[in-house]
Amino acid sequence: MTVTIRDVARDAKVSVATVSRVLNASGPVHPTTSARVREAAERLRYVPHGGARSLVTSETYTLGVVLPDIYGEFFSEVIRGLDAAARGHGYHLLLSSAHASPAEMKAALRSMRGRVDGLVVMLPDLDALELLAHLPDGAPVVLLNRAVGQFPALTIDNHGGARAMVRHLLALGHRRIGTIVGAESNADAGERLRGYRAALAEAAVPRRAEWEVRGDFTEAGGHAAVGALLAAAERPTAIFAANDAMAIGALSALREAGVRVPHEMAVAGFDDIPMARYVDPPLSSVHVPIARLGTRAVERLMAMLHPELHPELQSGPGVASPMVSRHEKCATTLVIRRSCGGRASGDAVPPASEAGRDATFP
Repeated sequence: MTVTIRDVARDAKVSVATVSRVLNASGPVHPTTSARVREAAERLRYVPHGGARSLVTSETYTLGVVLPDIYGEFFSEVIRGLDAAARGHGYHLLLSSAHASPAEMKAALRSMRGRVDGLVVMLPDLDALELLAHLPDGAPVVLLNRAVGQFPALTIDNHGGARAMVRHLLALGHRRIGTIVGAESNADAGERLRGYRAALAEAAVPRRAEWEVRGDFTEAGGHAAVGALLAAAERPTAIFAANDAMAIGALSALREAGVRVPHEMAVAGFDDIPMARYVDPPLSSVHVPIARLGTRAVERLMAMLHPELHPELQSGPGVASPMVSRHEKCATTLVIRRSCGGRASGDAVPPASEAGRDATFP
């Protein structure tokens, strides 16, 4: 039998309006009466009806999340951070994946209209501006991985992190460093490739087209790319993969080819997903606090949805809160493990470059 608000009111010997004011914090109620109402609601296991509440408050207590994909540990970690933060504020998630298709991304964005109070959108592709035209009207939006237009955005120091890892490989003595690049249309991939090239240029180390092999951010893509790198006229002695999934695929391909890591080929990745520490050998990677990206996105939405409840997140005279900033950049650090030799503590250490110097949240 479903317990209703009338049952709570009858048990607490108060009016339905009083129960509503207590449970929705929508008006003054004597502390003794408020405690009696909450005890009755808990004893009866009363759960407010979300649809009815939204009709009264115009709030759904739901946050929309649109990601390019939900496969892989990176997206799982982002979702974990989003979900934990949302639940902490009494919200639930409505999740949709675009499967790397612009048409599906548009459909997913349109499907959120009228169903969510705020939206977190990850737009890694370069045509993001066109997609933003399909955002729901009126709902606050936080972008992940892209800073486009006037929308609040959280991004990763892709360029600085990649540059730092390649500089680390150079410091180990490598001069033939290949890279497995992400999708051509992906903005993160472009920035990581730019960081790779910058580190080589600074060290006056030549780069070759055959050492830059296109991947797709999947294990299979990394596995396939190794064949091209090993077939190069002068094969690299180190591989920097633009994400950990491709690096893990590369480790598998090198093992199958009989190439010892790190003795004959050093390997490093980007993201530092949880699996990175458990592969053999453990993978060196550019650490990104992935779950924290999701948590921070929800914090930004809460500050826009309920500014009165989060004065510590608002700006004011003499206050320069990073929460108010339109664009926040996530710092990266290097985690050096056995896959690239050298230091192998598994500890996060500051990058050898200036990665993260301009970052605005940890």
